[in-house]
Amino acid sequence: MTDEIGIDDFMKVDIRAGRIVRAEPFPEARKPAIRLWIDFGAELGEKASSAQITDHYSPDTLVGRQVMAVVNLPPRQIGPMRSEVLVLGVSDDAGGIVLIAPDKEVAPGQRMH
Repeated sequence: MTDEIGIDDFMKVDIRAGRIVRAEPFPEARKPAIRLWIDFGAELGEKASSAQITDHYSPDTLVGRQVMAVVNLPPRQIGPMRSEVLVLGVSDDAGGIVLIAPDKEVAPGQRMH
């Protein structure tokens, strides 16, 4: 277990639902990854991300999927790409990342409560 935080700290993390609109292989990444472009609705628009999710996903299976992502972290330069959001996932028993997504359809940009 990690250190406890207060609700005020947790509320600073802006986690939103988005829809993947484009996905491409990212061979320039140090670890196997996929480039994602995610639509977060009118307020935030489209954001780019690099995700190490190649164990369970390929670019052609990702377009149209909803995902959850942290949208208020500073951008990170990953090779030639600027990653603007952190897509959320959990590790399976073998260490592969499984994406976290709403279990029902929601509008892009909806904030996690």
